[in-house]
Amino acid sequence: MLNAVVMEIVKIPRMDKKEYDSLIEKGYICRIAFQGEKYPYIAPFLYVFDGKFLYFLSTKYGKKLEYFRKSPYVAVEVEKYTRDLSSYTFVSMQGYLEEVTDSIEKKLIRQEFVDLIKERHLSPNILAALGHSPQDPPEAIAREERSLVWKLTGVMDMVALKNL
Repeated sequence: MLNAVVMEIVKIPRMDKKEYDSLIEKGYICRIAFQGEKYPYIAPFLYVFDGKFLYFLSTKYGKKLEYFRKSPYVAVEVEKYTRDLSSYTFVSMQGYLEEVTDSIEKKLIRQEFVDLIKERHLSPNILAALGHSPQDPPEAIAREERSLVWKLTGVMDMVALKNL
């Protein structure tokens, strides 16, 4: 009779709220998965976090806008990992996007993006993803409405894991 070797599956530990909030606060790039025609549509987004909500700027064209208009339900993923994957964390949230329409709130959120770009010394090339020319000053984001402002709300499910 052969001795059966029982292999126990090691589960990846969950992060607590303080840990995943910290991951989100330190980051600024995420991926958003939209409900596509046949397959999900995933796109990278710059984001800002106010401690409660994630906010995104979206250009006023493209597949993401088409899919958002059809269904605002999305999955958003934020991750951080080392090159050799010896350390990694990620949080995945399922909720829905709302377009921010209040002019004061939009202005404040746009200024948060300007501050993020300047404080993190991001390349001016990021402006092209936000509907602006890389030659524009970052302040143009707050002055002009070349992009939509979205907010992640109604988060119904969240998975936040870290390595051992």
